[in-house]
Amino acid sequence: MKTTTIIFFLALTFFSTRLFAQIHPDADTIVPSKGNIEQQLKDIRKRQILLYSDSAVAGNLPKKSHHIDSTKKNRYNDLLDDDPEYNKKLPWWKPALQVVALNAILNIVDRTVFNLQFAKVDFSTWKRTTSAGFPWGSGWEWDQDRFGNNFLSHPMTGCFYFNTARSNGYNYWQSAPYVLAGSYMWKIFGENGKPEREDLINTTFDGIALGEIMYRLSSNILDDRSIGAERVFREIFAGLVDPVRGVNRLFQGKSFRRTNKEVYQTEPLNITFYAGIHSVNNQSLKLFSGQNVYMMNLQLDYGNPFEVRPRKPFDVFRFRTEFNFGEGRKIVDNVTGYGNLFAKNATVGKIEMLYGLFHYYDYFDTKIFELATTSFGGGLLTKIPLSKKTNLYTNIHLAVAPFGGASVGPVSDTAQYRDYRFAYGLQGKIETGVNVGKYATLSFWYYWYLMHAFDNTGNDEKRVGTLGTNVIQMIKPRITVHLFRDLSFGMEHDVYFNNHSQRSFATERFVHSEQRIFLMFYWEDPQRKGHYN
Repeated sequence: MKTTTIIFFLALTFFSTRLFAQIHPDADTIVPSKGNIEQQLKDIRKRQILLYSDSAVAGNLPKKSHHIDSTKKNRYNDLLDDDPEYNKKLPWWKPALQVVALNAILNIVDRTVFNLQFAKVDFSTWKRTTSAGFPWGSGWEWDQDRFGNNFLSHPMTGCFYFNTARSNGYNYWQSAPYVLAGSYMWKIFGENGKPEREDLINTTFDGIALGEIMYRLSSNILDDRSIGAERVFREIFAGLVDPVRGVNRLFQGKSFRRTNKEVYQTEPLNITFYAGIHSVNNQSLKLFSGQNVYMMNLQLDYGNPFEVRPRKPFDVFRFRTEFNFGEGRKIVDNVTGYGNLFAKNATVGKIEMLYGLFHYYDYFDTKIFELATTSFGGGLLTKIPLSKKTNLYTNIHLAVAPFGGASVGPVSDTAQYRDYRFAYGLQGKIETGVNVGKYATLSFWYYWYLMHAFDNTGNDEKRVGTLGTNVIQMIKPRITVHLFRDLSFGMEHDVYFNNHSQRSFATERFVHSEQRIFLMFYWEDPQRKGHYN
């Protein structure tokens, strides 16, 4: 009797285990024997949304599931890290060689296609630049380049250096040294003049931040399980977002590789895009008194900051950029972003929080003022439920800006010289918003910057020794009203204050306002509910 009972329970355990495995396969795995890969992918996505998405209450987390290995996947059943089996770390010299190749190609294009004098290098220029010493020595200088060149173009170059390593299997911290090395190499061997300090700083630190953002976004686009036209579209789009990774995928054969499961870390991504009219009121608070131009704005909110889990750099980030058309050369009005470096979650009553150390990149290039900062500091993100379908989201940041640039007063759209000063200082941000169900969103942003100049522009010789301090404040209230589906109508009223104080000179005060009227498209990740922008 005992022997029969034992055999019965062993058989029951065996068959129940096999049955359980058949009912609950891995939610992201393709089974080749089932055929029709495209249909399997559609079914997988539907199952992901059904089993591992936020509940109907805005902003809640998916329910915990014993089917998910929390050491490898998040609550949305997505990988916490790129799968090392399919993203092997290549020898260090391969990304290093790519950095050298990038600099060589850039120099050849600058010298032969654009005939730029600074790119005409040879052994005699290398002898001079290699003797310049370290960046803080007298052999280096602060240059007179335009604002956009120093604070936007160089970070974009830095992100290419970063992703030579990132797309070769290196993590965030391991990829960072390649940016510094690539930037330093360019300053010494890619140009024939004195190497510039600010280029090394901006290319390195801001390039790291933008590079990680581009890598994360391209991972959300890629899916090595996909085939056909969808696969082609994903590869092209991901290559446009992260060109270095796109090229590496071609050479590594990943563009044509097919896997039966997801192999990249992905996080929920909410996208806000709006377009409309932007009225710039020069030195005035009067509504719609200035020039009206067309504008487009894109905001990306990556990751769920309130999911309790270990955090790597940029598991949570916000990236925002705006373009103006019909306002002269200053098309890129602003680019701002921040992501966590170290962060933890906490809960106090019903208040959910994420706090930690963040990396900030801020770039404002308007007809009224210029401002850019590279900053590091503390951030606190909170969510407070007000009702079943209404949440109050607030982000508070206070950071040190070791380096940046700020204009004194109104700037010229056609100036070919430096009309701003290099500076350091502090910055603070408060971003708060509340979603009124699905009917409307109300938000209020306040930015504060205190920047002390340490280097004059080429036209400031008369003010040497009295560099001064800028206090810049930005107030941005906004309301959007839902129209239908993902479309809303919105209005935003911005006020800018720029006070420049300087010894032996009267304080200069500048105030102006801007208004935006737009149609907004809000694409909400099916698994990540809740307006939190």
